[in-house]
Amino acid sequence: MVLRIIETRCAIRFLVGLSILACAGIQATRANAASCITQSQMTQAQRDELANTARTLLGQIQTNNTQALRSDVIPSLAANFDGIVSSVSHLQPLVQASAITVDQLYLLDAQNDAGDAGTPSAAPVDFFCGSPLVAISFPALPAGTYALAVVHATGVPHPQQVSLILSKSADGHWLLAGMFDKPMTEGGHDGLWYWVTARKYTHTKMNWNAWFYYRIATNLLDPLDFLSSPNLEKLQREAEQIRPTDLPGKTPMTFYAQGQLITVSTIDTSTELGGLDLDVHYAPDPTQAALLRDPMAARGQVTAVMGALLKMHPELQGAFHGIWVHADQGASTLFALELPMNQIAGASNAPAVSSYTVSP
Repeated sequence: MVLRIIETRCAIRFLVGLSILACAGIQATRANAASCITQSQMTQAQRDELANTARTLLGQIQTNNTQALRSDVIPSLAANFDGIVSSVSHLQPLVQASAITVDQLYLLDAQNDAGDAGTPSAAPVDFFCGSPLVAISFPALPAGTYALAVVHATGVPHPQQVSLILSKSADGHWLLAGMFDKPMTEGGHDGLWYWVTARKYTHTKMNWNAWFYYRIATNLLDPLDFLSSPNLEKLQREAEQIRPTDLPGKTPMTFYAQGQLITVSTIDTSTELGGLDLDVHYAPDPTQAALLRDPMAARGQVTAVMGALLKMHPELQGAFHGIWVHADQGASTLFALELPMNQIAGASNAPAVSSYTVSP
């Protein structure tokens, strides 16, 4: 997949155009595959150099020292530094008091398989790393030496995973070429907890709960969104086996609430208001949209949507703090409301989930 500067629930903040894919057990098929070594294959000097560079860069982010950071980025980023400043502004409050640990390192050699120095290659350049195999594909890459450092910032309320793309300069210094950050926990729990709980819900046939918990687990346990391992592939297989057929996707989900047809475009999860909520977006028809101009009628309409969902899937009450419903018209939200489960009409205590053990 091609990573761009976009906002998602995982806070993608790449600053260079690249495409990264990771697989287990695949074979190199492109002619211009470059070489890659993992941290276990590096010399101690190589590991120390990359780890120290990663810690220095994170230290500059922790202290909001963008002036120093500007001297440690590749020229194209230094010339367009506003994106870096925005990324630091987002990340700095989250990691300011954190402990920094370098978790993974990859050294990428594209001296002979990419374009000329300073000129991107005409064809993608692939790196195949270690076993299980991790494949990293740059769609256009100048000849050079690169590295990927995955860093954990922990000991803070919202631990973060930060991935740094590094490029070696002509004078031998490592410079920042790209950055990606995402949380390590959601709603106070880590990815393994969500995996364990997803399996509990699967065991009790609560597939809606299981599906959303599997999705959170996958997001948290895959630090880069583009790495794969046997455990992650196992997690993804388990999720697909129980994927509910009535979720909105290519086609919307429809049901009746207060005698009105509701068209739901997306259902996701959110912790924006603190607890783990089910996040529902629906598109009101003209009659429904007109009612949303009246606060009381609008509240009645969206709470009816909540109640209808709980009537269809009462197990949701035990998995989520509440439901957040958005009535959308195009790119705008006409009305939105979040309520805890115990304040939604018709809600009752969901059945308990039996104990079940995960074995990744």
